[in-house]
Amino acid sequence: MSQATQQLGADPTALREQLFDFWTRKELETLRAVAFKGFSDFQTPLEDLLCVLEGCPGRQKGKATTMGHSILMEFERWRRTHPKVTLQAVPGVSKLGLQRRALSLLTDAQPSFMDPLIDIYQLGNLDRSFLRLHIIKLQAVNCYREAALLSMKLELQNEVDMEEMCVPLILQDKLPMAESFVRGHPKLEERMVTLLDSWCHPDFSIAQLRRQFPRLSLSKHQTDQIQPKMLSKQVFRLMEKFNIDPGLCPNSVYKRKSDSMRFLMYKRFVEKGMSEENWSDHVQSTVADDPELQIQLVELMVKYGGMVNAAQWSLRYDLPKDRLPFGVWDTQESLPPSLREVSKGCSAELWDPPQAHRDRFYQLPITRDHVHFLETLEGLQHCRDTVLQPGCIVGVDMEWRAGFGAVSPQQRVALIQLAVPGQVFLLDLCAHGFSQHNITVTFIRSLFSAPTVLKLGYGMAGDLKCLLATWPQFSEEPLKMVGVLDLLNVHQQIQRSTNSRGSSGGPRGVLVGEGPAEKGLSLLVQQVLGKPLDKMEQLSNWERRPLRTSQLRYAAVDAYCLLDVYSALSRDPACFGLPQDLCSISSLQTEKSKEEKKRKEEKKKQARRRGARQESDPALTLGPEKSPQPGVESQSPLPPRMAPQQLRVVCDNMLQGLGRYLRCLGVDVVLLENTDDHRVAAQLAQEDGRVILTCGQPYQTLKSQVGEGRCIALDCSEKARDQAVRVLKHFNVQPTQSDIFSRCQVCNSDQYLKMPRENMTRLLKERGFLQQQQAPVPPEGETWDDPPYPAPFLAPGAPRYSPHCRWAPLSDLDSSTLTFPRGAVLQLHTVPPGLLPRIPFFFICTGCGKIFWEGSHFSRVLSQFQEVLCITEDTDDTPSFSTQQARPLTSDR
Repeated sequence: MSQATQQLGADPTALREQLFDFWTRKELETLRAVAFKGFSDFQTPLEDLLCVLEGCPGRQKGKATTMGHSILMEFERWRRTHPKVTLQAVPGVSKLGLQRRALSLLTDAQPSFMDPLIDIYQLGNLDRSFLRLHIIKLQAVNCYREAALLSMKLELQNEVDMEEMCVPLILQDKLPMAESFVRGHPKLEERMVTLLDSWCHPDFSIAQLRRQFPRLSLSKHQTDQIQPKMLSKQVFRLMEKFNIDPGLCPNSVYKRKSDSMRFLMYKRFVEKGMSEENWSDHVQSTVADDPELQIQLVELMVKYGGMVNAAQWSLRYDLPKDRLPFGVWDTQESLPPSLREVSKGCSAELWDPPQAHRDRFYQLPITRDHVHFLETLEGLQHCRDTVLQPGCIVGVDMEWRAGFGAVSPQQRVALIQLAVPGQVFLLDLCAHGFSQHNITVTFIRSLFSAPTVLKLGYGMAGDLKCLLATWPQFSEEPLKMVGVLDLLNVHQQIQRSTNSRGSSGGPRGVLVGEGPAEKGLSLLVQQVLGKPLDKMEQLSNWERRPLRTSQLRYAAVDAYCLLDVYSALSRDPACFGLPQDLCSISSLQTEKSKEEKKRKEEKKKQARRRGARQESDPALTLGPEKSPQPGVESQSPLPPRMAPQQLRVVCDNMLQGLGRYLRCLGVDVVLLENTDDHRVAAQLAQEDGRVILTCGQPYQTLKSQVGEGRCIALDCSEKARDQAVRVLKHFNVQPTQSDIFSRCQVCNSDQYLKMPRENMTRLLKERGFLQQQQAPVPPEGETWDDPPYPAPFLAPGAPRYSPHCRWAPLSDLDSSTLTFPRGAVLQLHTVPPGLLPRIPFFFICTGCGKIFWEGSHFSRVLSQFQEVLCITEDTDDTPSFSTQQARPLTSDR
């Protein structure tokens, strides 16, 4: 072989064919050796290399790299041993020709050629106009990624059209590539961000971009990304990243403030979780002097707060009559002078709350004179001497102003609360001279690094982030965290223990009330101490001075409750499923986080390794790659196998398709109506022992109500059938053929009446639905449609329908009223008369009166769920059935 290689080595074409043979046989070591020897036999290595590369195949499915890339890498290694092989040694005319040939190789077919070819052939020295022309050619053939990469490698960003380059990348869901293109070029950064902001304008339509780039083919997912909600988030992220003036992005700023207004309305009037004074303060700050936001405020007030409130706010901002919603102007005219101003709330407050408040919420166990508001260094000294005592336990909390409509995401701490037994210290960080003084900064650093002082917090990651924004010196010299116990980790451990042990003993049960569901620290306090926290002041303006009495009380309570919770848990940790040493939980969590991070990194590597194989072998690609959903993809090993009837769930109103599929397979499913609040799901779960199936934001709130493992989050972007398979696999539910349609998809009843054809014919005649001239029977293969369920004729050889359900006797049907004991009326009008000669039995749901009959829909369901069905040959009264007989339902693929 060595002799043959020497003879063929000088011919680039022959060498390429020889290398291709090794490549296809995956003899990569031999390929490298032969290539290395062949390069030495070339008469003109740089020209001959191009001849080899020009005939190499492009990207191939199933291979992580290309043959050309492997050859180039070997040439680079060979060139290091032959330093005289450079482009400078080539004559001028030939040099330009080689450069142009090398440039023509930089297409989407050979993306890995870019760096080595630019280096070997010095493409950066080509005429700039020629390089720009090549970039345009790449764009013309939809190679936008390659065009952007080449522009960045050759530093052509300021010489090509930013929109022509970035817009296709953004539309193809490659915003990071567009960011890289403009990064380091302030004018381009500003232009791209303002471009994205222009897409957030209400009058913008993606059709404009389609006309501008007609060659682009966009998927539904890519199109869905171009909408204000998604775009405005990116705009704000890029504004901070590139330090762009918010004034240049009016559409995104307006949208954020508009969204904040709707959220404030919900908090105040629906959830009732914000005091009037707090709400008014935030609303005025959000609206400011923007007339459009002022008008939107009045419109929202008409919907949420009533006509009088809307009229008062319209008077406050002196809005013109022609811009007001209907009825607001007339209400203005009818208001007496005493009601023509917006209420400013209650000015006088008492420290001790009313009895109703005491009965409902956790109360601060110390008096007002033991709560110290500190804004001077003298006061700080007393605090320092108290909290830094060895063996001291300190509850730590922080408050900052909620950023409703704020442009900058950085939030600085306005108040630090430090609670010790019998006292609470409130450090005022809005007093600039006090907060930025070296003594204050040193005290905070000493507190968090003191190993003999136990610091208690809850969800301290957010607090520390705001600390870094308040004191940048903590970023320069990192803050040491020693002797810190985050009770959030403890709470998560309690939830896991409660879920595994059941509801006996341990934390107190949490009832679903009329107000917002408890979560976070308030839920922990309720579970451990019996009453939740009053979170009415949580979203206060903590930068206002002086703070109201209710704010001071809330701040003190938030820190002091940590001491009481820790004390209660320490007295009997085993009762809550905790180890004797609570501080060990943090270290356990840290180790688990490291292990989880390693597992995730390993999964990513495995996914990358599988990527090429999945492209070439469709059997390996079962569906789109999804991030793990809470509670669905993470549990291993599988729980014991259960029958569908044992699984009882409640589906929120976003998962009604999933609910119908599960009912179809025999699972007991309650579907929430579109008008139902998610608290209904928690109530049903607690009362009936159901598992909640949900998606989106309600997951965290609902999970806290029922414990982990009893609330499952699913991906709304998946098809209902795929969601159903995930749920069945998670709970190890294996339906059988007899479970299909054993429960009514309409009303969830599992009781049917089996009526012979003769009885159905008689009823149809008696009620006038069957005339002397019967309706014709449709030809073989055609179907009758009975919305919303198809009722096709039973195909020859198809499986027989024999559901595993409860059977009602014929006597349950009242012959005079055609009603069942629970009031359901028999829906005779849904039976096409032409079916009667072919259908021997009809199945009637006693819960809703719906009538079903055997058809090919049964076979289609068998086909759809064959991966989770348990099909056996020995069933009691059900004929055996092989899932291979079923024709796949093509519409679900």
